Amino acid sequence: MVDATEEPLTAVKAFQYFYSTCLLIFSVVSIMGLIGTEQTGLSESSGPVPAYIFIWGAIIWLTMIEGTQGSFVGLAPVNPELYKDSHPISFMCNKVMIEGDNLNRYLMGRQFMVCMIVFLINISGGPIADPELWGYGTIVKTIFFSIGGAMIFLTCMAGQLNSQVNASFCMLDYCNNYFAVFTMWVALGIEFSGLLHSSYLLQMLVVKLSGQEVVSKQKPRSAFESAFFWFRCFGSLAVLCFCCAVTFVALYNGQTTMWEGIPPTVSLIIFLILMSVVGMLEGMQIAFFAVSKIPASERGESYFAKKTCDLLFQDGGNNLPGFMIGRQLSVVTCMFFVARVTSVSLEEGEENIFGVPDALQSLFNTGLLGALMLTIVGSIAWQLVASAFPIGFLSSPITYVFLSVCLIFEATGVCSGAWVIAKIHKVIAGFQKDEVYIGTAEERAMKNMNDDSKRLHTGAGMIAPLPAYQVAAPLSLRKLMESNKEVAAFIRALSNANIAEGGKGMEGLAPE
Repeated sequence: MVDATEEPLTAVKAFQYFYSTCLLIFSVVSIMGLIGTEQTGLSESSGPVPAYIFIWGAIIWLTMIEGTQGSFVGLAPVNPELYKDSHPISFMCNKVMIEGDNLNRYLMGRQFMVCMIVFLINISGGPIADPELWGYGTIVKTIFFSIGGAMIFLTCMAGQLNSQVNASFCMLDYCNNYFAVFTMWVALGIEFSGLLHSSYLLQMLVVKLSGQEVVSKQKPRSAFESAFFWFRCFGSLAVLCFCCAVTFVALYNGQTTMWEGIPPTVSLIIFLILMSVVGMLEGMQIAFFAVSKIPASERGESYFAKKTCDLLFQDGGNNLPGFMIGRQLSVVTCMFFVARVTSVSLEEGEENIFGVPDALQSLFNTGLLGALMLTIVGSIAWQLVASAFPIGFLSSPITYVFLSVCLIFEATGVCSGAWVIAKIHKVIAGFQKDEVYIGTAEERAMKNMNDDSKRLHTGAGMIAPLPAYQVAAPLSLRKLMESNKEVAAFIRALSNANIAEGGKGMEGLAPE
């Protein structure tokens, strides 16, 4: 990803920054207005103050969740001793991350946190039916309230993309705080709880079907650890099935926040389609990173596989980061729709679903059951499949269509306001690029502190992405990098130098 906050400002970019920032400001003001007039879910039931606190707390936490992902993954290959003194908290975090399978565990827990927070943001700021605000016309209300444009722009630009931009180049500064430590342990705690362990059952199945084996950095489990692991796996599967049952019953009974007038069967179909769209987009990013590591001759004979790769890697591979931005907007959009479809809403006097106690029914009403389903079935599952069968993902015409749509979204510049926020945040926080503290990869190699990409646990059944220089380098060059440390250091230095000059790093090099 290019650090767009330091790129030369063109007339087109300036216009995109301006109109996107205006959209963001309008969205924020409108949502705050709806909360103030008690026309959102939480403000209607609890008043404006809790809703204001809740939505901004969720947005701020979402920025840290997104930022720490970029920091932890990007710093994984770097020797932590290099920044032990300058960034002690970052050192503490990443010592934990590179131990065993902790990075993949964090990424799994983080996936649920993202879905959960998007659902909670929807509860806090999502408009009630037919809101009226400051004389807005029908078209404006439809785009920003009914479709959810205001919530999408706020979440995507303020909560996600801006933190991803800064965390991509200022990894050490971004996670050098106790908020990052808290976020890390919450994600690891969610994974440890077993709530998502049914994903491991699918992981084993997918890797088995691919003819490979699950590779772990952990020591072999003891008898007690194995029993505890399998207990969590089947417990998670039972919880997932219960979540599906509650959601389907609520959909068929018309007991969700779905728009009025839509038949239950149609609601269920819409839900399944949205889950599939999110799954495709999640799987596509894993498949694209995987396929960028193999030569063109090994990408299959499918017409759409070739067509997708041609589009993805044209112009030196510039469409890969473009897809990631368009994908983010698309996923957030789908998440808000899924939240509306799956959030349970009972009329006064209606019996609780399955006759559960009121406290449990209140949990159903938050939409968190939908968040859990979306995390496992609509996100992690597809990522695991894509990691094992990337060529199969590329061979689908749907992949090509979705790639094109994401690139169109990115080309509009509708989310360019995120770079404005990122620049402001960077200046206020005093973030500096990592090279200021730990040097380039070449300089680190000269100190016998070479980067070790093996700390990143990737491949079939894994959901961790790769650093830029490993994603886009041709296969023959990567093999040479593995066998010759001087070549590896030189190539990484080229990538860093290119980024520093406003280029795209190794993402700007077309794979074989």
